[in-house]
Amino acid sequence: MADYKDTLNLPTTDFPMRGNLPQREPEILAFWQDNDIYGKQRAAFAGSPKFILHDGPPYANGAIHVGHALNKILKDIVTKSRHMLGFDCPYVPGWDCHGLPIEQKVEQKIGKPGAKVSATEFRAACRSYAASQVELQKADFIRLGVFGDWAHPYLTMQPQTEAGIVRALRDIVANGHVVRGFKPVNWCLDCRSSLAEAEVEYEDKTSESIDVRFAVRDTADLARRMNLATAPDAVDVIIWTTTPWTLPANLAVALHPELEYALIHDGSRHFIIAQDLIDSVRERWGVETPWQTVATASGKALDRLVLAHPFIERDSLLINGEHVTLDAGTGCVHSAPAHGVEDFEVCRHYGIGVDVNPVLADGRFADDTPYFAGENVFKANPKVVELLKEKDRLAHYAPIRHSYPHCWRHHSPTIYRATAQWFISMDKNGLRQTALDGLQNVRFTPEWGRSRLTNMIATRPDWGITRQRYWGVPLCFVQHKDTGELHPDILSIMDKAAAVIAKDGIEAWFTLALEDLIPAADCDKYEKLNDVLDVWFDSGSTHYAVLRGRDDIGYPADLYLEGSDQHRGWFHSSLLTGCAIDGKPPYRGLLTHGFTVDESGRKMSKSLGNVVEPQKVINSLGADILRLWVSSADYSAEVSLSDNILKQRADAYRRIRNTCRFLLANLHDFDPARHAVPLEQLLALDRYALARANELHHNIITAYQNYEFHLIYQQLFNFCAVDMGGFYLDIIKDRQYTVATDNIARRSAQTAIWHILEAMVRWLAPILSYTAEEIWRHMPGERAESVFLTRFYDDLADYDPQYDAAFWAEINRVREEVNTALEAARKNGDIGGSLEAELDITAPAATLATLERLEDELRYVYIVSKVTLRAGDALAITVKKAQGEKCERCWHILPTVNQNAAYPGLCPRCIDNVAHGGEHRKYV
Repeated sequence: MADYKDTLNLPTTDFPMRGNLPQREPEILAFWQDNDIYGKQRAAFAGSPKFILHDGPPYANGAIHVGHALNKILKDIVTKSRHMLGFDCPYVPGWDCHGLPIEQKVEQKIGKPGAKVSATEFRAACRSYAASQVELQKADFIRLGVFGDWAHPYLTMQPQTEAGIVRALRDIVANGHVVRGFKPVNWCLDCRSSLAEAEVEYEDKTSESIDVRFAVRDTADLARRMNLATAPDAVDVIIWTTTPWTLPANLAVALHPELEYALIHDGSRHFIIAQDLIDSVRERWGVETPWQTVATASGKALDRLVLAHPFIERDSLLINGEHVTLDAGTGCVHSAPAHGVEDFEVCRHYGIGVDVNPVLADGRFADDTPYFAGENVFKANPKVVELLKEKDRLAHYAPIRHSYPHCWRHHSPTIYRATAQWFISMDKNGLRQTALDGLQNVRFTPEWGRSRLTNMIATRPDWGITRQRYWGVPLCFVQHKDTGELHPDILSIMDKAAAVIAKDGIEAWFTLALEDLIPAADCDKYEKLNDVLDVWFDSGSTHYAVLRGRDDIGYPADLYLEGSDQHRGWFHSSLLTGCAIDGKPPYRGLLTHGFTVDESGRKMSKSLGNVVEPQKVINSLGADILRLWVSSADYSAEVSLSDNILKQRADAYRRIRNTCRFLLANLHDFDPARHAVPLEQLLALDRYALARANELHHNIITAYQNYEFHLIYQQLFNFCAVDMGGFYLDIIKDRQYTVATDNIARRSAQTAIWHILEAMVRWLAPILSYTAEEIWRHMPGERAESVFLTRFYDDLADYDPQYDAAFWAEINRVREEVNTALEAARKNGDIGGSLEAELDITAPAATLATLERLEDELRYVYIVSKVTLRAGDALAITVKKAQGEKCERCWHILPTVNQNAAYPGLCPRCIDNVAHGGEHRKYV
């Protein structure tokens, strides 16, 4: 029997079936680095319209986690896709390097600044530690396949960046937004410093819930206000609080001016609470006997009534405040202006300041505090309760479990404490409204981020920007020793400071002599302030220090892309600094992604054992599997990750890889310059495949433009599994393998799959970067050094296919019915492979007309040896054993096989393909 194997065009490729990514990716990474592909990308796109994604700096502390991986891969997908869309899109990665967590790490190693370690040595150790963490994280980010200027990242601890931060503050001072205030700020007892809004998180805490009696000094005055004929002997105003330790600082009790307050007699005592809370207070106190309401009056009528502090010999004024609610308590709110923002604001209107401010930086009461001198505030709580009992001032006590502010680093409860701080005022020069107006012109992805950030800006207090720490950018303020006012020449002082910091780093400020900054005559009256800036100001002003400080970037940014927590963090601080400096946001768009959680939606934690470490995934599955996971996620909500999810993505990866491998294998002898067939000469099926690819191309381009990467994943996978693997590639195998090598029918198919692969490798490149580069190396024809030096493929031209999508949809609908019938015949043992079958198809007129248009080539669509068509009322498919002999070359079973003695075992079309230049195909 003759051997015709050498006459077949069997697929062959060096592109391996198995990705083996953990071993292959490092080699591709080395190629990118050794050949400076990122630098060449910069050069290739120089002069194109710019698209700037500004990197929100991760904190330089500890190895990266999956949240980092999600964030950096999303950014990389954006920048790579924007390049391929034709933009010049530089990506300069950054790191946030100052702040408390690094201080804590260094303290653990060398101790706090003091006798053994100087402040200068401590800052140097912080700088060294931060640098080591940057290198640790950088290596992992690069391994993820993220392109960027890794040789020249920005660090907030670089002298030029530190100087830029000072200059940003200088401009904000010049614009009149910076004020000094002695007001309550969120204070961490462990940090011994004020905290930014973003440094506070809420956790459950058990507190002492107490109702306290404040005696009315003049009951006759109360009787007149409540229209009582006779004044009671004694009346108490009852307050409710969960912070007993703040009572030593009490100076007032607030009532809502519009609420009604009732004078109650419970059978033994008179007291006042909000009328609408009588029932809830009775229930909370466990009182079953009804109370008598003696009289009522509005909060406004009781304004400025004088009370007695419950255990300190001083007055407490009844005042009116709009912040009082009926949500809990008694409707009478204890007010300590040193320990509450609302207390501070409402007391200020009554001329009540923060003269009583008994709590020190370490959380202890000052030595002159009655009863509690030297006590820690939280430890003092039960002692306050006991003292109230002793003084007969405690109306009720019960522990309560509630949400309470905690330091996000120490996870310890915070307090509000009045200190002298510098603030960026939200309203003094209209910053709040400027920011709110600016947000109207920002594109939010997803759109729900707009209302979230807008609401935060609308309600936030002034921004306290000073921190009492060592490792940070100094404010570079010189202030009057007595008044605290800034030196009249403060702008020039800050310019001088920025200049020396740009040369020698922040240490230059701390070693700079005062006489080098101001005239000698002023030195006795002024002092340098060594407080450092809130670390959120550092990162929040990088648009000034980096985007406008480096010639290769640009301002404003087109996109900031971070996790949803950054509405109260980097998005927020950047917005305020940008608006305070320029009057507009530093970004045109904000993209927000959710947090990573496990498959059940639980937060990842080591205690639950559900943490997925990106390093382990890279070493076991490869970075491209992580990248595929990121692209598949709807990042607008929480993003789930688990070993099972990774396995699913690995399966999807194999489908995509093997589709590309099939395309490559069938292009092994294809030279586009010599063999490409003009589009108008392509077979009908090939033209349809290109039309379908072109439709997908437009969908993918739109999805990249709109950051809808999960749609790209879904459509790409469906294209590989259904359009290609389940239809087109299955059908063209016969034509690819059996038609004569240079026959136009074969070259038509190769031309189509070459165009499709040229498009697909670029669709994949922003997501499966390593794999796309590997595919690129195996593709035929002259091409750029790297896929990342190209744009999206534009040669999938729009044109009218010979038969439209509706035609092929009907062909495929019948094909699905055929496959069902073939599978049933196979299970019954009637046939083995589908080529052992012939079909008898009865179809209604419209369907029959569609099928007839493919003539005898319909059998290649259904991969059978013969198809007979008949008219009928409904679609019916009969499978029969094919009649004839099996062709040794194409495996079709036909009566015409083995009828030419010169070519034993062949059918007539295979003889044409072997001896006469090939068969003629019109459709498939």
